[in-house]
Amino acid sequence: MSLPENRLTVRSEADLVAALPYLLGFRPDDGSVVVMVNRNGRIVFTARADLPAPGAPVHQLLDLAAHLVPVVRRQQPITDVILTGYGNPDHVDAALRTIGEAVTASGVTVREMLRVTGTRVVNLTCEKPACCPPQGMPFDPTASLVAVQATAAGLVALPDRAAVAARFAPVAGAARDAVQRATDDALAWLEAVTAAGTNAVDAVGAQTVRDALRQPDKRLSDGEAAWLTVLLTRTSVRDLAVDLTEPTDQHVTFWAEVTRRAHDTLVPAPATLLALTAWRCGDGVLATMAAEHALQADPRYHLAHLLRQALHAGLPPSTFEQATGSTRTNPTTP
Repeated sequence: MSLPENRLTVRSEADLVAALPYLLGFRPDDGSVVVMVNRNGRIVFTARADLPAPGAPVHQLLDLAAHLVPVVRRQQPITDVILTGYGNPDHVDAALRTIGEAVTASGVTVREMLRVTGTRVVNLTCEKPACCPPQGMPFDPTASLVAVQATAAGLVALPDRAAVAARFAPVAGAARDAVQRATDDALAWLEAVTAAGTNAVDAVGAQTVRDALRQPDKRLSDGEAAWLTVLLTRTSVRDLAVDLTEPTDQHVTFWAEVTRRAHDTLVPAPATLLALTAWRCGDGVLATMAAEHALQADPRYHLAHLLRQALHAGLPPSTFEQATGSTRTNPTTP
């Protein structure tokens, strides 16, 4: 079984469990379920969700299964699915079987159900003790050849979701004070430019975005970062940034840094640009968390709302872009 672009090959349950954090971008906590969709021996889609807490009403697990099934089926054509749960058997095993039954009932083959407890992986679908002992097989994710290959291929597995969120967490202390001063100056300058007409603002905004994205590895000064975030409040400037941003690690890092340095009221646009860029790069976890960060700053930010809906539905970026092309250029729906 191969990951996209043949970056590494999975030959066993231990390899698969070692590879999953690199597919997700972070190491799943106990209480997680990971759905991996395969097409002719290639992993084409991976998603993680929280299992209901132990002792939760049954309908919560059924609701989770009902959400996951259409997400999986949207990845057609599908050869099979692998479900992996993290935690103790009392919490995980029954939950995996319930989700597996729902996936199977939808016409999709569940190839394997695995449970990861500590440093052991148990195959719940194999009844051959010789290859799948009931106590599971030990694995060491740090010593795995798959982990080495994944790292060499440029894949990263952060320790947890908190480490993902830290990529765009607001700067603090003196850096935050500098953001405030620079933003005040940028807002004053925007008023001066606006006095010359909206065309002048659009022209300045377009040039600013082009200059910034031309050298994404160059750190913006406080004034440059503040000026960019102020200009992104104009929908036309933000939409140009959407069009000019490329699905590269450099542009993901660029928008993460701009989001970190944005004034609280100016977070939605750069956070949404970060979410869309991460999604285009295949990092659904960072994309979802960045979209939610944008909506925490402004629950009515339309583009972030649409993006989060598409991510939760398991849609590919191309579908989202086709569906929102006209919406993005409508200045009444930021």
